[in-house]
Amino acid sequence: MYKEFGCCDYQRDQELMANYYHVMGGSDYSGYVRCAGFVLELLCQQCSPYAAHLFDAEDPNTPVRTIPGLCPDYCSEFWKKCSSTIPLLSNDTLIAKLKEDQTRLCQYLKLDDDDYCYPHLLSNQKLTQNLGTVQSDSEGCLQLCLEEVANGLRNPLAMVHANDGTHRFFVAEQVGLVWTYLSERSKLDIPFLNITKTVLTSSWEGDERGFLGLTFHPKYKYNGKLYVYYSVEVGFDERIRISEFHVSANDMNVVDHASERVILEIDEPASNHNGGQLLFADDGYLYVFTGDGGMAGDPFGKYGNAQNKSSLLGKVLRIDVDDNERGPLYRIPPNNPFIHERGARPEIYAYGVRNMWRCSVDRGDPQTKEGKGRIFCGDVGQNKFEEIDIIEKGRNYGWRAKEGFSCYDKKLCANSSLDDVLPIYAYPHKMGKSVTGGYVYRGCEYPNLNGMYIFGDFMSGRLMSLREDRNTGRWKYNEICMGMGLTCAFPALINNYHQYIISFAEDEAGELYFMSTRIPSATSPSGVIYKVVDPSSFFNTVNASDRCSQTRHERPQGLRARGISLSAIFNSVLFIIFRRASPRQCHHDSLPVRVK
Repeated sequence: MYKEFGCCDYQRDQELMANYYHVMGGSDYSGYVRCAGFVLELLCQQCSPYAAHLFDAEDPNTPVRTIPGLCPDYCSEFWKKCSSTIPLLSNDTLIAKLKEDQTRLCQYLKLDDDDYCYPHLLSNQKLTQNLGTVQSDSEGCLQLCLEEVANGLRNPLAMVHANDGTHRFFVAEQVGLVWTYLSERSKLDIPFLNITKTVLTSSWEGDERGFLGLTFHPKYKYNGKLYVYYSVEVGFDERIRISEFHVSANDMNVVDHASERVILEIDEPASNHNGGQLLFADDGYLYVFTGDGGMAGDPFGKYGNAQNKSSLLGKVLRIDVDDNERGPLYRIPPNNPFIHERGARPEIYAYGVRNMWRCSVDRGDPQTKEGKGRIFCGDVGQNKFEEIDIIEKGRNYGWRAKEGFSCYDKKLCANSSLDDVLPIYAYPHKMGKSVTGGYVYRGCEYPNLNGMYIFGDFMSGRLMSLREDRNTGRWKYNEICMGMGLTCAFPALINNYHQYIISFAEDEAGELYFMSTRIPSATSPSGVIYKVVDPSSFFNTVNASDRCSQTRHERPQGLRARGISLSAIFNSVLFIIFRRASPRQCHHDSLPVRVK
């Protein structure tokens, strides 16, 4: 009987809904007010992670209960308000006989193990202490699964959304094409942007030049502005270019290519370390992340570009691109840290970076907003270490004096005026040789991942995670493994991916993705987009995962015949209490997209 409890699929959900209306069908308005909540809760316990305990389904020597085991105070309240529903909720003849006697009825409905009585089990720390955690193997490796979203892409370097309510996502290929994907993941035939004739790149594997970054203005829904970061050849010089575009007035899925305005160009002394990240932070300003100019060891000048505040290379820049229709194309925010320092470029927000590859802004905890606005970056190292940094105004991130936590240039490292900020995490090259920065997960579908920073390594293909200890401020590392056996045995889920992890992404709803490729060439159509899936959200939490592994909860398709899904309502309650959500239960409405 155990397998009958704790896994409610679509069919079971329909049965519960029919039972609910059977019980409540004869009630007047006051009856609904008094009893609808009780009846809903009692019926939905059949889908509870603790259903086997609530209904005594584990013991073959006892009959399975028809009403879950209730805590005395809850039972008393239920009896006072809704005793008339008892015969409809249960076909147990003894319960029917005890219906008029509150004391005897509640004694009969009492469980031998008080830890599992409803609803106190929801707040019982003995039971909930392991909820909100991701499954791990015996070595502590977190087990996740993937869902393939798109393939056939040529080095997909960026996937971003416009935050305009359409839930489209835009995927940039290194060659200079940006494709539009609608909310149901269909790809439009016409590119959103095509600047392949301008972008400088090549087909050789490992070429760091090309279309490198894309971001939408926070008010894109109203002003239609977007910004791109790409490599370009001007005469005999190689440069990085940051340009502003407008979306077409006639087609919301195509950029007006004639609208390009070059906001900023920076000479690149070498062909590598081109940076490439663009983003708008919570302050509304545009952040530009440049590389140190290339070659090895930042050999430019006495201290290198990254430590030279008269150079824009090896920096985090912050500029104001609002109200730029007339006058300068960008302005300097009045509180930029070095605007009054002689010889320093006023655009600089932070410095001492080598080649930050992929940065993101933390949305903050969905409930408390803790962490909101933090900027996380992965900074690619030289010979020994890769690092993760949190970017703060005016700070020096150490390069070329330091690499990770260690000294790189010993003379610079010994300089007492360095005053650098250390990374929150650094890993050696035996683990990977080229970090790809990720995101702090803040989505709805997998609350167990909330607050976890997920990132990867381009060369080794390793997926990794960090979680902050709020008591110490330190970050704990866990490797991420692909789930084996039945862990990913759900329709559409996979447990493998291409090695070269190029970039991470977040959709408009906050769900997490990454892009990787089999051949790291700008012309190889082997790039794939994967959605990160936490399989622990699918499993019963009372060791019934093997029995539940063949059932995937399907998302309700709108309103059903006489109301919304009962299990969806109950899963919402579980999410609030346990910070868990059943897969596909996080609904969002997408604004319509006009496709020509």
